[in-house]
Amino acid sequence: MPPLLIVNPHSGQGDDSDELVEAARAKGIRVHVLEGDDDSAEIARSADADALGMAGGDGSLAPIAEVAIDRDLPFVCVPFGTRNHFARDVGLDRDDPVGALDAFVGGRERRIDVGRANGRLFLNNVSLGIYAQIVHRREAHRRRRDAFARLRALTILAQKRKPLGITIDGQPVTARVVLVSNNRYEVDVLSIGVRERIDAGLLHVYVPPALWRRSWIEREGEMFTIDAARHRLEAAFDGEPEELETPIEFTVDPVALRVLTPVRPSA
Repeated sequence: MPPLLIVNPHSGQGDDSDELVEAARAKGIRVHVLEGDDDSAEIARSADADALGMAGGDGSLAPIAEVAIDRDLPFVCVPFGTRNHFARDVGLDRDDPVGALDAFVGGRERRIDVGRANGRLFLNNVSLGIYAQIVHRREAHRRRRDAFARLRALTILAQKRKPLGITIDGQPVTARVVLVSNNRYEVDVLSIGVRERIDAGLLHVYVPPALWRRSWIEREGEMFTIDAARHRLEAAFDGEPEELETPIEFTVDPVALRVLTPVRPSA
């Protein structure tokens, strides 16, 4: 059975989709380019394939990864978005989607963890609070100019000063942003760095009450329950907008996902 690669032509690098599709088919990979209302997860679920791949941004990956887990098939990430954080953390060259296709042919398999929030899978992180609200507004205005989107984000930051009334495992925290990640990130004041491991079997929670990094609350564990004053919270799953009912139960599935990456010769 040939492997299947699903391509999101609307991702950050979608303009180069023809080149990627041609290169994939030259390697004997079956390709489905998403159109209209195509359901990528359903396409992956019904495909007769020995491996499943997704070419898109971070937000496109999780539905295909979940099907790969359910079917016990290897998963291939082809970095085709804007930031490609997951691709970076599994050791791919984020600027070489065509090179990532080599994972389908004699690739190296490893197992990594996935996180879940109220049962929904995420590969990188879930954010609650201001950043999630910005993601929701960005999606609502995604057809407008980038300058408008940036102005809207700054307006939200200036106006949303009220804490969310959040508790973590019953303990109140004062914060306008909460980040729950699949394994540990190197985190700085205004950026999220790399993950050295994605197979430690632990979630990490980051709560920045202030910009001063040493004041941040950071916890690790296999499960967290986050509640809030509201019955529903805006969230961002790997950068994609979603709403979650509270309380939110975060769990980790250790080494649940089989990931294929290209075999590179040693330097």
